[in-house]
Amino acid sequence: MTNKQTTLNKLNAFILRDKFSISAWEERGLNPSDSEICDRLQSLFNDCVNNLIEAVNSDYKPRQLKSILKKSLDSIDRSDYDTEEREFICDYFDKLSKIVSVDFKDNLNGWLYGKVLNTLFKLTSFFKGQDNIVETLSQDCTQCGSKLETFIIKKEEGIPDYSWNIIQCSNCNEFNLLSTGPNIKVKRFGNYKSIEQLPKAEYTEEQANVRLEQIKFFRKK
Repeated sequence: MTNKQTTLNKLNAFILRDKFSISAWEERGLNPSDSEICDRLQSLFNDCVNNLIEAVNSDYKPRQLKSILKKSLDSIDRSDYDTEEREFICDYFDKLSKIVSVDFKDNLNGWLYGKVLNTLFKLTSFFKGQDNIVETLSQDCTQCGSKLETFIIKKEEGIPDYSWNIIQCSNCNEFNLLSTGPNIKVKRFGNYKSIEQLPKAEYTEEQANVRLEQIKFFRKK
């Protein structure tokens, strides 16, 4: 397979991806944004990728591909989004720039934090930042007893507890059920990874535990 075809395959896969689904947000430790925002961003990225596909098929040069990315990024008013949304947007543009082999870091840094801060920070600090933990939730792994910690970075009154989370212990790979509770705006995972989110509007705790046992059975090594 040629490099060109590989790039096109990756771009087509990017379009098919549900980029702002509930699970996509929760994988980042975030609660989902409004559906209107998600739909708008999904459409914007798909338009951008379609333009990139056309450009790759026409053998555009890197500077022309970069121009397409820049035009799409510049069309987004950063003031319409909060910090977590802006970081999510930049992560996706970063993925696209890597697919088409374009250096887009300076553009992303400038959009994310403005021209002044762009001269003061490195790219890694833009995407990671220094998290200030306001609360730590902890439960024991049901198999090995390891502490499965959830680090709460930001809380906000009125945010519902959307889902049950099936998580996997990083120490022994056992599956556990997690519920973090309401009012959590930003969180980070500790000694575990997220496997599946079960909306509480659709699953009772008993049903969530049934699903947990199914995953334990079917995914057991």
